Amino acid sequence: MAEAEEQESGSLEESTDESENLLLKWPGLGAFLQDQEEESEEEPKLKYERLSNGVTEILQKGAASCMTVHDKFLALGTHYGKVYLLDVQGNITQKFDVSPVKINQISLDESGEHMGVCSEDGKVQVFGLYSGEEFHETFDCPIKIIAVHPHFVRSSCKQFVTGGKKLLLFERSWMNRWKSSVLHEGEGNIRNVKWRGHLIAWANNMGVKIFDISSKQRITNVPRDDISLRPDMYPCSLCWKDSVTLIIGWGTSVKICSVKERHASEMRDLPSRYVEIVSQFETEFYISGLAPLCDQLVVLSYVKEVSEKSEREYCARPRLDIIQPLSETCEEISSDALTVRGFQENECRDYHLESSEGESLFYIVSPRDVVVAKERDQDDHIDWLLEKKKYEEALMAAEISQKNIKRHKILDIGLAYINHLVEKGEYDTAARKCQKILGKNATLWEYEVYKFKEIGQLKAISPYLPRGDPVLKPLIYEMILHEFLESDYEGFATLIREWPGDLYNNSVIVQAVRDHLKKDSQNKTLLKTLAELYTYDKNYGNALEIYLTLRHKDVFQLIHKHNLFSSIKDKIVLLMDFDSEKAVDMLLDNEDKISIKKVVEELEDRPELQHVYLHKLFKRDHHKGQRYHEKQISLYAEYDRPNLLPFLRDSTHCPLEKALEICQQRNFVEETVYLLSRMGNSRSALKMIMEELHDVDKAIEFAKEQDDGELWEDLILYSIDKPPFITGLLNNIGTHVDPILLIHRIKEGMEIPNLRDSLVKILQDYNLQILLREGCKKILVADSLSLLKKMHRTQMKGVLVDEENICESCLSPILPSDAAKPFSVVVFHCRHMFHKECLPVPSMNSPAQYCNICSAKNRGPGSAILEMKK
Repeated sequence: MAEAEEQESGSLEESTDESENLLLKWPGLGAFLQDQEEESEEEPKLKYERLSNGVTEILQKGAASCMTVHDKFLALGTHYGKVYLLDVQGNITQKFDVSPVKINQISLDESGEHMGVCSEDGKVQVFGLYSGEEFHETFDCPIKIIAVHPHFVRSSCKQFVTGGKKLLLFERSWMNRWKSSVLHEGEGNIRNVKWRGHLIAWANNMGVKIFDISSKQRITNVPRDDISLRPDMYPCSLCWKDSVTLIIGWGTSVKICSVKERHASEMRDLPSRYVEIVSQFETEFYISGLAPLCDQLVVLSYVKEVSEKSEREYCARPRLDIIQPLSETCEEISSDALTVRGFQENECRDYHLESSEGESLFYIVSPRDVVVAKERDQDDHIDWLLEKKKYEEALMAAEISQKNIKRHKILDIGLAYINHLVEKGEYDTAARKCQKILGKNATLWEYEVYKFKEIGQLKAISPYLPRGDPVLKPLIYEMILHEFLESDYEGFATLIREWPGDLYNNSVIVQAVRDHLKKDSQNKTLLKTLAELYTYDKNYGNALEIYLTLRHKDVFQLIHKHNLFSSIKDKIVLLMDFDSEKAVDMLLDNEDKISIKKVVEELEDRPELQHVYLHKLFKRDHHKGQRYHEKQISLYAEYDRPNLLPFLRDSTHCPLEKALEICQQRNFVEETVYLLSRMGNSRSALKMIMEELHDVDKAIEFAKEQDDGELWEDLILYSIDKPPFITGLLNNIGTHVDPILLIHRIKEGMEIPNLRDSLVKILQDYNLQILLREGCKKILVADSLSLLKKMHRTQMKGVLVDEENICESCLSPILPSDAAKPFSVVVFHCRHMFHKECLPVPSMNSPAQYCNICSAKNRGPGSAILEMKK
């Protein structure tokens, strides 16, 4: 034993020089690197660290043989018969000297208050960690396994099982005595056991059995697949995923078994439960341990490689894989090769995988090392992203999980991201990210601006500088403006337009622009920018002067915005020359500030502009500029003849004689015709149409408008010797003049184009008129009859006469107060009522009686419809 201890100590000392790197990414299925981490773009799912402190001290003196995990503490057994209780950091809290030889297994109940231990020399101990309760037994063969009831703390659950050559169940009776019963034997040593709820699963040389402790029945036997492997060298791994799901790993095979309730109709002599294998697949390497991780599996594998030089097998680093089980295969999620101390000398049976369900912690136990694997948290994820220089993803992950991260700050990640982009030369992206990362921190903004200045990239950050909240020092903005002014006039102008004028010292920038204009006085960009700066400085006069010089569109906006109408009274021509439409709209919209008279006077020397202004004024209001209508006749005739006739038609203030004189001088026929007709000289107008325009259709249209028989006579006389005119008249005269008058005057033998068609059209028009008259007559007769019937029905209705009605003549009640007295009442169709004696006596010439009231108001006679007598 001493020799063995010395050898182990010596080999452990040699292993202290090994690399402390625990995690090596496994590159596919090929070889892995020996002494350094291999680069990979795939993020690991787990992180690793050695369990140190007391564990280091224990493993320097001995070798770990087994371990079990509770949420509150760990229990570690060694090859030299000692059991240590450790906290989660590996510090020793208690030590038990159980045996001088190897501890084979340790078992804890769910409460963590009772522990069972078995050793290679056959000793079995079950005792309370915080009570005097204890069980001791020594068997004549090595005891390989032990498992206490998960609820051993309860008095009704004082049970545990041990396994050597047979599986024994120990139960405490009511006399506090322990009795044992054999659950199974005859199939070799019991190699592993796991107890969950009422189910006990164990493995021997032949396979895996499950026993239901509540019904005292064995419910299944899962045979071993590969019988060529020695069960002592490649032991079976068992773990319960939940109370009904058992995961079995043996050799390279994995089976997931589900315990199900048997239907009552299928019971007969069978157990009440049965097992169904829901998934079964092969792995590449030998399985040393299993543990569930949500719906996935964590598998610890023992790996053997073949040396390329000597072609001999050697023990490689163990692997910890996360796999996704499928029905007949599995999908590898991640795979890590672990550098544990002394892995070159370990066998498959030397590795164990224990897990803590509550915190998803996995403990890889080997004789000389204990490694803890944890699920990576958001801080670890961000660490990996930063290591891979994936700063944007790291920043996004930190923002999403800002309440959960502990080691990282969003601002620090953001600043690192900006520095990374600057180092890569992506200045614009870096500047754009400043908006999001720096936020409202003015100090950090100013610091970054100076950094960009040092590398000559002030232009890159300029579009993203804060302009409101926060506001930086004026010097920062002035520094950037000077940078643009030296090299980029357009960029400088853009910043002046976009930045509020209170961000910088306006007078400093104005002076700088003036200095540059001394070198280039005609630079339009600088002049326009200077005008904008004058505007910010409320120096509107200078700004307006520059805008007019440049003929810039913003001149109108400037005038409106700052009410500069008093400054433009002598610049109306300039504004009209620049943009007559906008200028006229502006002048008309502000008549109260610049009068119509003033505008017309200013444009006296520019009649074409004067016409534009007066025309727009006339369009807005036909009466406002009536004093200039006479003047407008000449302006329209000179510059805008198409609008002359509409003007003459719409204006009620222009002198017709003056207009006629101008139109006759310029030979404007259509305008002259209109003026002649408006002045009452229709015959001259018609003569002008026929003689000047030779347009029969227009002449006919004119005659229709005037609706004067003499005009039609003149038109017929003028057309009688002109066949084309006769055709036109025949086609259009039918509804206004009797066509016979025209037809009788046509000379015999005269050839008239399309005469037949014209005569047919006249007849058709006549027939249409006859049909229309007959149709109207029928409608009128039907309506009259209908109304007559309606009137008759109305007049036949009775009229209510009661005490409330009065005589319209004497104004006394129409009915006497004494109903016994005789009375006589006359009621007219108009509903007026009279005492008969109150009505005048009808004359002999007109015996009919009429309502005095309606007759006096010219409403019609209102003849009587009812005479009541008693």
